[in-house]
Amino acid sequence: MSLRIELLNKSHIKSEFNCGHSSLDHYIKTQAKQDVNRDLSACYVLNDVHDKRVIGYYTLSSNAVLKDDFPITLQKKLPPAYTNIPTALLGRLAIDNQFKKKGFGELLLLDALKRCVELSKKLGILAVIVDPIDENAIAFYESYGFILIPSNGKMFIPIKTVAL
Repeated sequence: MSLRIELLNKSHIKSEFNCGHSSLDHYIKTQAKQDVNRDLSACYVLNDVHDKRVIGYYTLSSNAVLKDDFPITLQKKLPPAYTNIPTALLGRLAIDNQFKKKGFGELLLLDALKRCVELSKKLGILAVIVDPIDENAIAFYESYGFILIPSNGKMFIPIKTVAL
């Protein structure tokens, strides 16, 4: 297999994608391209360059989080005038069931975080936010240093932590 992570395009085969979460399956099959066309998100797919089948994907978009949602220790470091804090949203991350437990989730996460660090050099981004779909996702993100935001169930990792 020769793998590549690239922006979603019409050559990618999405119809067979099945990660076990109907909302994530439906998204890549029917909604992702529309969101990309509307400039609502960027969708990156991991695929075999030979057959173009989508093995996994993630989405990135700009986002803002209320300063009050962050831990007090972080809030104290931020200027009082800021009520909304600029972040990058890793909105979805999914791996097809056939390819789970092979390190592809980590590969996609690290690729997404690397892109966020690069963006942060040109655009204000305090943290990367994720909205975990279930307890397994929470455990996955925690293992990479993401911190739970109790008020909304989302998780974050400071961009400075990622950049280290």
